[in-house]
Amino acid sequence: MPINRETLVTLFEASLTAFLSEEAESIQNNLGETHLTGCLVMRIRDLRGQFELNEYFADPEYNRKQEGRIKTMMGNNHQIIPIRPDLILHSRGKFIQDDNLIVIEMKKSNRPRDEKDKDRLRLQILTQQTYDDIWIIGNDSHPEHVCGYKLGVYIELINGTRSCIIEYYADGALYNRMIKEY
Repeated sequence: MPINRETLVTLFEASLTAFLSEEAESIQNNLGETHLTGCLVMRIRDLRGQFELNEYFADPEYNRKQEGRIKTMMGNNHQIIPIRPDLILHSRGKFIQDDNLIVIEMKKSNRPRDEKDKDRLRLQILTQQTYDDIWIIGNDSHPEHVCGYKLGVYIELINGTRSCIIEYYADGALYNRMIKEY
């Protein structure tokens, strides 16, 4: 049964709510993004079974694909770019059509704008379903470059507040933006 985006949004939002509740002090104490991303990974792992996604893995800083090769994406100018998203939910190659479910990038509001923009661009590229029709989901082999995530999420933790910006990406574009208080 194909996994729809609404299910993934519900899983993400439940995980985010638990993360923000449990880690509010860590966020306010300005702990590192890597630590905070790891805490969000644990919440997704805890909740994925409620969405029948036990065969999927929530991995932080994951940079490998099949046969241990480095994950890459194709940039807008067709340059090959190595990638290491902050957090992904995927099947580690087990399910070709539904391998890449969620890709998440997290930043603190005090990070440079160019870092934030690179994360947003990465989410746009990784949620594309194909690179100029080089590979289309539905084939029986994995693409050369990573694409096809059903949901991309950008989280920006706003320093000095108990709020964050959440942006949702799908099909290569931003489709929703909100501010969440916690």
